[in-house]
Amino acid sequence: MQDKSKKEVIMDCAAKLFRKKGYKGTSMRDIAQEVGVEAASLYNHIQNKQQLLRESLMIIAHLFTKGMEDVNNTSLSDIAKFEELIRLHVRLSVKHTDKISIITSEWVHLNEPALSEYLQLRTAYEEKFKHIIKACIQDGSFKQVNTDIALFSTLSTLHWLYSWYSKNRDISPVELEYQMIHCLMDGLRIRA
Repeated sequence: MQDKSKKEVIMDCAAKLFRKKGYKGTSMRDIAQEVGVEAASLYNHIQNKQQLLRESLMIIAHLFTKGMEDVNNTSLSDIAKFEELIRLHVRLSVKHTDKISIITSEWVHLNEPALSEYLQLRTAYEEKFKHIIKACIQDGSFKQVNTDIALFSTLSTLHWLYSWYSKNRDISPVELEYQMIHCLMDGLRIRA
């Protein structure tokens, strides 16, 4: 495995601090201290704190967008696509716990045009997820539920998974995927 670049280390430290202290509560001095360098030397690798937030959020947004694209390009059934999206969220939450944490609230600090771009990606992702839920309802895999509520409850659970996982790292990612699929889908699935 390749060592991380100094910029990647800075971004990881910034995401960790944004998670703990919030974007507004994190200073460049805090980030430098977490990295173990003088604050002035951060500017050799990044422009400012906004760049760290923007790039961290866009990395995650593009990972979700690519994951959705990959799932939609399969010949899987709609219910299998729903399962794959749960797996996607689990995998990204396990691998990028700190960066995932900032999608729940810190995105509001993005400046334009990054804010509009991020919101566009998020909205497109949610619409495609909702389409899969609707298809599962139409094919009889899921109960007749309000798709907006089903989407909200599913994504809310998945978006906050990082918080639970950060305190429960003893569970294997494979077991976590299984448990999340079981918990989220049993409430929607039609019983035979």
